Amino acid sequence: MTIGSVKITAEVYDTNTAQAIWDALPIRATARTWGEEVYFSTGVDAAPEADARQVVAAGELAFWLAGRAIAICFGPTPASRGDECRLISDANIWGRLDGDPRALAAVGDGDSVVVEKGTTAADD
Repeated sequence: MTIGSVKITAEVYDTNTAQAIWDALPIRATARTWGEEVYFSTGVDAAPEADARQVVAAGELAFWLAGRAIAICFGPTPASRGDECRLISDANIWGRLDGDPRALAAVGDGDSVVVEKGTTAADD
């Protein structure tokens, strides 16, 4: 993923949501920020998964169901209670960033986003 000037890689989980996003790549979008969260539209549809939730760990890749968007928290949002990472509504967790999610603090509202396929464990 390239979001503004930030380049990140991620581990993608084996979930239906992850597969739907993978199949839609490449995705080009515009970053939006909400507190310490970066999110962007995907055009992907996904059903809620059994573990869908609002509170996530910093760096988890979430698919915000209501917004059809990828959301990545790196700290508190306006919905948070204390220091937690809380999304506005439930999301499916489909992966995790490699490295420090605080790098996303450099992303600005309106920055360009490109999400592309990288290598998989089977490619190694």
